[in-house]
Amino acid sequence: MDSIHIHARQHEQTGATVIAVHGFLDTATSVDLEKELQRVLRARCWQVVIDLSGVDYISSAGWGIFLSEIRHIRQQGGDLRLVGMKPEVYEVYELLEFRSVLTHHRTLDEACAGFAPAPRGEGASLTG
Repeated sequence: MDSIHIHARQHEQTGATVIAVHGFLDTATSVDLEKELQRVLRARCWQVVIDLSGVDYISSAGWGIFLSEIRHIRQQGGDLRLVGMKPEVYEVYELLEFRSVLTHHRTLDEACAGFAPAPRGEGASLTG
């Protein structure tokens, strides 16, 4: 049975929300990522980076989570960016031409670059 581990934190310099994912992102486990992303968005955190450096596989259900939320996030003035894909995951990303919708960065600092620091009192905390 495949498993997934998800941890959200805030990037120190920009305040962007970084969601680190480890394991296999398939139909069974994508629900957990979707719940965490929804929790982050309910907290009005619109600058989101998904760290995929610990992910070995992403099914269509996993890709669908990113695609289903990107428009809403951008309408709020934010963005959802991907970072750290392993070669086998990056190959699927390229094959499906997701680069036209979702940006991928090699490092976390690259992914967070361009995100303005959140003003105090906005981009709420992830606690709770």
